[in-house]
Amino acid sequence: MVDVAPSVWNAANVVTVLRIVMVPFFALALVVDGGQSPTWRLIATAVFVLAASTDRLDGWLARRSGLVTDLGKLLDPIADKLLVGTALVLLSVLGDLWWWVTVLILVRELGITVMRFFLLRYLVLPASRGGKLKTVLQAVAIGLLLLPLDHLPQVVRWVAWAAMAAAVVVTVVTGLDYVRDALRIRRDARRPSAGAV
Repeated sequence: MVDVAPSVWNAANVVTVLRIVMVPFFALALVVDGGQSPTWRLIATAVFVLAASTDRLDGWLARRSGLVTDLGKLLDPIADKLLVGTALVLLSVLGDLWWWVTVLILVRELGITVMRFFLLRYLVLPASRGGKLKTVLQAVAIGLLLLPLDHLPQVVRWVAWAAMAAAVVVTVVTGLDYVRDALRIRRDARRPSAGAV
């Protein structure tokens, strides 16, 4: 019996596309009144949290129902980086996040994505536990910084900055780990086999 490939327009991929579609609505909500409207900041935060939560949902749907497709593998990281990148850039534009933090995270994310692409000839470099922790920390930190912090208790601001500091540290450390693994994989792939004459 011939296996039939799942349709690219399956539930998992539709969820991923919806995450991409939510990005401009999130961006618009965040910049209303120059980012100073508490109501619109809460709306932007809610849209961000909803969009970020679909990341686990589409992966779960794909694995549970055997709906893993090449399109899904391509769109999922694009959707994630589009959402996080938009949030970081706009927070920096609004003066709520230092630009060096945004640049550092975006350079790491883009660099690892490009590195994974070049490693495809050897293997698919899976996300590590540290990489998954990095994703969660980034989402939590961004979600907290999106809140109208000037209208909330000071402790919320402290928690937000602590979460972002942790996210930056884990982002850098896991980025270095991925580079080390990539160099090892490339070196091992180029090394002649022991049985070669």
